[in-house]
Amino acid sequence: MPRSLESLSPADGEQVANKNLVAALTAGRIVYDDGAEQVFDHDGATTYTDRGHPTRGEWYIDADGRFASFWPPTYRASYDLRWVVEAGSIVGLSFTHCGDGSQFTGRYA
Repeated sequence: MPRSLESLSPADGEQVANKNLVAALTAGRIVYDDGAEQVFDHDGATTYTDRGHPTRGEWYIDADGRFASFWPPTYRASYDLRWVVEAGSIVGLSFTHCGDGSQFTGRYA
C-alpha cells in the first residue's frame, strides 16, 4: 500500500470518496492489466505510457466530483473510481467510464 494511503481503510470495491480522489490518483505509478502505466502529478498533468510510448494529458475533478481526464486535442472522459483492496491493503484502483460503463483496473507499482 502506498504510504500516503495508510490512514485509509476502505473495503474492496468501495467508491473512492471525493475527498480522497487526489490522494488515490497521486499515490504512485499505476500499472494497468494490459501493462500500460500512468502517473498522475499533483499539478494536474498525467503521463500514460503504453509499450514505451508516453502520452501527456491532464486530469482534474469535474463538476460532478468525478475523476476526469483530457487528452489533447479533444478527448475528455469522466470515471468513477473504486478501491482495489487485498488482505486489508489498498493495492490499486478500478476505473468505470461514466459514458459507456467500460472498466479497467490498475495496481500501484
